[in-house]
Amino acid sequence: MRDTRIVDFLAELADRAPAPGGGATAALHAAQAAALLGMVARYTTGEKYAGHAETVVAVIAETDTLRARSLRLAEEDAAAFTAVTDAYRLPKGEERSAAIARALAGAAEPPARVVEAAKRVIELCEVLLPIANRNVVTDVAAAAEAARAALTTARVNVEVNLSGIKDERIREQLNHRVSGVDAAVARADWVTAEVREEIKS
Repeated sequence: MRDTRIVDFLAELADRAPAPGGGATAALHAAQAAALLGMVARYTTGEKYAGHAETVVAVIAETDTLRARSLRLAEEDAAAFTAVTDAYRLPKGEERSAAIARALAGAAEPPARVVEAAKRVIELCEVLLPIANRNVVTDVAAAAEAARAALTTARVNVEVNLSGIKDERIREQLNHRVSGVDAAVARADWVTAEVREEIKS
């Protein structure tokens, strides 16, 4: 997927095929959010921002890591969902039911990890917002909004798998991992509201 042209990926996404789908899209939202924030951080360098150099360098390093991780998660999501469709093709019986439950648990893992990545991007938006180069401050909001889309899209892609997962412990863990999405969305909304207020003046 990382070597696919955007036009080709969108054609695959639009096709009547199980993957890529919403989970991969959520991961790409997170990757774009991290990339945008990394761009802002790279514009927040030089003598004018020397007092914040340590923070900016840390944000650059972490957003680069989050971008690469999210891209991997897009690929992992597509593979995991393909495993689900393969499990549903098995002959009916106990083995099929167990295979489906395992595959659904596996399919819930990449979007759960996307939630974690997107939450971190929003935290980094909050860190960078007060010190960012004001010429690109709208991109902090754009990053927050992309992370917001990643959060809500990934959450629903976790939730859709829960009913088929038989292991109660795994279900509880997954529910816990997505439980902070609303709070993170509120923080993303705050970042955007702050930027919009600033650019009005």
